Amino acid sequence: MEIKFWGARGSIPVSGPEYDRYGGDTACVSLLDAKGFISIVDAGTGIRPLGKDMLARGPKSCRMFLTHSHWDHIMGFPFFAPLYKKDFVMAIAGCPGAVHDVRDMIANVMRAPNFPVDFSSIEAKIDFQNSCCGIDSNLLTAEPVPLSHPNGGNGYIFRENTKTFVFLTDNELRHKHNGGLDLEYYIKACRGADLLVHDAEYLPEEYAKHKGWGHSTWEQALELAARSGVKRLGLYHHNADRTDEQVDKLVADCRAQAAKTGVKTEIFAVAQGMRIDL
Repeated sequence: MEIKFWGARGSIPVSGPEYDRYGGDTACVSLLDAKGFISIVDAGTGIRPLGKDMLARGPKSCRMFLTHSHWDHIMGFPFFAPLYKKDFVMAIAGCPGAVHDVRDMIANVMRAPNFPVDFSSIEAKIDFQNSCCGIDSNLLTAEPVPLSHPNGGNGYIFRENTKTFVFLTDNELRHKHNGGLDLEYYIKACRGADLLVHDAEYLPEEYAKHKGWGHSTWEQALELAARSGVKRLGLYHHNADRTDEQVDKLVADCRAQAAKTGVKTEIFAVAQGMRIDL
């Protein structure tokens, strides 16, 4: 599978030279299977350049998985250009919890006075599925993983042939929200994965002020990676105030801690535009 990150920022998009390397767009990931079929995870502002890229390359269909309904993960949806093409077909699955079903969750983004163009203006054919993983290609499978996050949500385990990619954004490992699970469950879910991309919103020294907000520290993400034996750990959902230099420092501290404790996992910070082939 080919994985590309179109947005890695958390909570709100940002801009400026201090964010050039890791990017300012919010959560959006694309996965390309061996047959060239595209799956999308989340519709943050990173979905806008993804949509332009898809129009240029010509695919007429895709599927989308939504992790949850918080705005930074759905605010880019109206700017996904293929939505306004009559010949485009899209399936959308997600587990938004008790707040909305998937269609309403998306339609609310475009409802007045939030947005000037109504949901009814979409010309693409969309199949909404309220199941967590009710859409699968023949090659790339998706398994939901409940997130520990306010209002609930799901991460996903993606598998193609022998390769496994676990995506757990917005997951608070040391605080159990309603619907969330114990650390031991997440260790089991991630066991032996080729790539784990996990929320690392906070520094350890910041966490006390933000406990219960639904995010983890790099230290907690490293513990999960180490105990589950994943090959690579991508730190994700960068704090909106975290500059490139500060993200570099965060990664350096995480790597130093890994080396000190004998952890062999490759560690990096996810950057907007980054591509990984599994």
